[in-house]
Amino acid sequence: MISIATPVGSGSSSCGYCSPPGERRAGSSFKKAGLVASRLSCGVYQKMIDRGWRRSGTYCYSPDSRRSCCPHYTIKLDALAFKPSRSQRKLVNRLGDDMDIDQSSKTAPPPKQPPAFCLISNIHLSEKAFLPETEMLRHNFEVTLEHSSYTDEKYNLYVTYQTQIHHDPDKTPIDFNYTLLRNTPWAPSKAYGSYHQLYRIDGELAALGVIDILPGCVSSVYFMYDPKWEKHSLGKLSALREASLAKEIHDAGVPSMTALYMGYYIHTCAKMRYKGDYSPSYLADPEDYTLHPLESCIPLLDRYHYATFTQPEHSLESPADIEEEGAVPDTGDSEVPVLFSIIDYSRVPQMTRQWEDAHDREDILSCVRALGNDLAREIVFHM
Repeated sequence: MISIATPVGSGSSSCGYCSPPGERRAGSSFKKAGLVASRLSCGVYQKMIDRGWRRSGTYCYSPDSRRSCCPHYTIKLDALAFKPSRSQRKLVNRLGDDMDIDQSSKTAPPPKQPPAFCLISNIHLSEKAFLPETEMLRHNFEVTLEHSSYTDEKYNLYVTYQTQIHHDPDKTPIDFNYTLLRNTPWAPSKAYGSYHQLYRIDGELAALGVIDILPGCVSSVYFMYDPKWEKHSLGKLSALREASLAKEIHDAGVPSMTALYMGYYIHTCAKMRYKGDYSPSYLADPEDYTLHPLESCIPLLDRYHYATFTQPEHSLESPADIEEEGAVPDTGDSEVPVLFSIIDYSRVPQMTRQWEDAHDREDILSCVRALGNDLAREIVFHM
């Protein structure tokens, strides 16, 4: 399966993590490399997120944490070893209480000694589909999983969330469709790709989680909810459900499915530190992408603006010089695959090594730096 992408080179944008609520920091303080994917295999994208990449629609980006105002660190939760904390267990149980089993429909008295907490079992107790037919909930809570698609109902939820939570009302169906929903880069796959996890209360769409299901992980992309249901803490609950989903897929016979990728951990942003509450979690070193237990990273993150965990001596107390660039990657004798026209995706494109255009060459090299040589050779760059 050939993966095809157009490199857009190094770039910068304003930052929403160190800005007042509802605003974005002036200037372009968030640095990144990027590409627009025409088609990606889920296996290639799995390798990309292992190296710090994330996607928004078909746009994929890799933060340059050395030069950015808010360093981003890929955070990976071991879903198989995950043990919910006391507060997380209470959150799950509280939802069950909020949905409230109708006492008159109970068929047996509750046990005197409550059983040990099991995330997979307990997280489904509030759902009608998992209850005996003789028991009924006062509120019908449902969670379903479906391939990503556009509906007016989902768009209306998105507008409500953006307007009331992020104070950003200027969102159109195009924004919604192309950044979060249908516009995804995946090559055809029966099981992997982009999904929506829908949360309904009494038939009403209360929340929606956009997730990617990949060979080795469930990857959180975006979560939105209607503020009228805010008391149920659906955002925190979604992380527990996604961790449970990864383990359920593993237990159903997919041994490679072991983790929940929660996006980026941003230590300089208080509202993003909650991701560290899910344990055991690991941060990817921003230079060699090896994984390190979060608790061992905290002292370095507290001390430095930019921290490296494999080689702490590379850590910085402030962002690196904006003009600093990484070394030009040595591609050796292997050709970098570059495609200058696409007629039919079903045909293997002819590879070429054309570097005459300095701008195109730098765009490619910027992506190669962020991808690494081996992974870059698995993607055909379409110029």
